Amino acid sequence: MRAGRGTAVTDASTVRHSALRSSLGLIAGKAAQTGAGFAFWIVAARATSDREVGLTTAAVSAVMICTQLAVLGAGSAVIVAVGRGEPPARVLDAAFAIVGVAGTGLALGYLVLQSSVTPDTASVSILFWLTFILAAVTGTLVIVLDQALVALGRGASATLRYTLGGVVSLGAVALVAWQAHGASADVLMACWALGTAVACVVGAVQLRRLVGYRPRPSLRSVRRGRPLLALGIPHQLLTLTERAPGLVLPLLLAHMVAPEAAAYWYPAWMMAWAAYTAPMLMGIVQFSEGVRDPDRLVSTTWASLRWSLAVGGLAAAVLALFAHPLLSLLGERYADSSADALRWLAAGLVGYAVLQAYNAVCRARGRYAEAIVVGLTLGIALCAAALSAADRGASAMALAWLVVLSTGAAAVGLRLVAVLRRVTRDAR
Repeated sequence: MRAGRGTAVTDASTVRHSALRSSLGLIAGKAAQTGAGFAFWIVAARATSDREVGLTTAAVSAVMICTQLAVLGAGSAVIVAVGRGEPPARVLDAAFAIVGVAGTGLALGYLVLQSSVTPDTASVSILFWLTFILAAVTGTLVIVLDQALVALGRGASATLRYTLGGVVSLGAVALVAWQAHGASADVLMACWALGTAVACVVGAVQLRRLVGYRPRPSLRSVRRGRPLLALGIPHQLLTLTERAPGLVLPLLLAHMVAPEAAAYWYPAWMMAWAAYTAPMLMGIVQFSEGVRDPDRLVSTTWASLRWSLAVGGLAAAVLALFAHPLLSLLGERYADSSADALRWLAAGLVGYAVLQAYNAVCRARGRYAEAIVVGLTLGIALCAAALSAADRGASAMALAWLVVLSTGAAAVGLRLVAVLRRVTRDAR
């Protein structure tokens, strides 16, 4: 349905599909992205040295950190604003303009900082700089696209854009591996960035075809986006506590321990994240439903947690069972170094699901400060525990990570039950 700019997007109530369909669509999309990403690293590991792979994983982690910072909570703010009935077109224009500017600025800032602080491992290649900026900007836009389409009931569209992006990225690195052995980190980074850019373009096309929205961000949209930032910043801070530990650790390993340490840790973490994606995405939809229908928050929370454990638990079980064969696809040295690490990380699925359910409830209820303090404390403890075990290898790091995550999740789970009981009492 198309109309003028005032009503360029079909009313959210007419496009809203079931929460379960959105959740499973997002999970399928992320599964496709993760599968293609795993294949990407298999090809990369066989195309070059462990050092170049480690430097590339550090660069990818840095891009992800930039995207998490640059999103400024805009995706969550879109969910809240659209759920309250604000015109989606205006909200989306402001969100895309804000994160585009922020992504560019943060990417440039990181590259300059890296060149100054770690010149020995920093790349001065023009190709690396351009693809790093491209990946940061398009990666940030994709995050907002995901949450915007969830808010509009079209979360299932993620499958197509992530599949296409993953296939393009994998095809690019396969071509590089076929042409020459010993590819540099900046070439591998360019291949990875290409997939992110394709996913972003496909997402923009989907917004137009599915809900009639044509992106028209501008500097005026940035100025009008202050209310969106006011909504988004608390969500942003909470999201950072969730994602930062996993993103920062490979970066710290590459620059503080050794690139090879990052190379051995990252595949195990990347595979475990495939299972963790289920509760993370269920949490986004749980939050969206909690904003749209507060009276069903309790039932939505328990349903989301059950699906998180079912879908994520199945993925975690597969990873634990086939850890060595999967990692051996990258090479026997990866399997020998990281198989046990993958098993320990997979076991953390339960704790991560509880944490995501708790955070989603806090988002829907506006309890940002509490959740941020909990997440910050847990994140620092996770990184500190893992780094303290780095000299004993990836498996020791993962075990330390699991112990801290499980302990934190037990405390958070008790708090979640108390909050939901209070919600039930207030509803009576």
